[in-house]
Amino acid sequence: MRVVILGSGRGSNAGAILQAQAAGRLGRARVASIFSDKPDAKILELGPRFGVPAQFIDPAPFKTKLEGEGEQRFIAAVRALQPDLVVLAGFMRVLKPGFLDAFAGKIINLHPSLLPAFPGLDAIGQALRSGAKTTGCTVHYVTSEVDGGPILDQAVVRIEPSDTLETLTEKVHSAEHALLPAVVARLSERLNS
Repeated sequence: MRVVILGSGRGSNAGAILQAQAAGRLGRARVASIFSDKPDAKILELGPRFGVPAQFIDPAPFKTKLEGEGEQRFIAAVRALQPDLVVLAGFMRVLKPGFLDAFAGKIINLHPSLLPAFPGLDAIGQALRSGAKTTGCTVHYVTSEVDGGPILDQAVVRIEPSDTLETLTEKVHSAEHALLPAVVARLSERLNS
């Protein structure tokens, strides 16, 4: 199963996938490439460390969504690799119908809450401020509804009274780093069975 990862930031979840691959825990999945919409994103540094191509793709003209010429550049680059799965690992752009249609049913996202609770930005902060006893993370298929696609799996994280935004963020990230590679591995076995 060929996997393409899209990310905008430091790449800790992409790193978890690549570490799982290196350790033989990614099933039949293999990361074909990493693409970022930020030329200085730390995620691009993971490529050389794990022997995976990694490159910046210009997302212009928009700042928060992938549409127009930038969308066409991303579609062309991803399509050239013929991926079975596109993983959004901290990709901070709203995908539009052009990209969604090009890879329909093949795009998954990791969100730092137990969806449908706390969609959108600052999900961990939302959970902490709400007084909830638990939060966690969700891997789901991407649809036109932001954070609204079918859920593949979730991991629960307990919110302790002593938790701060920093400690809760660390716990959620730890759960993400276990959940995302496990889901990718499971999907690879399902695809190849």
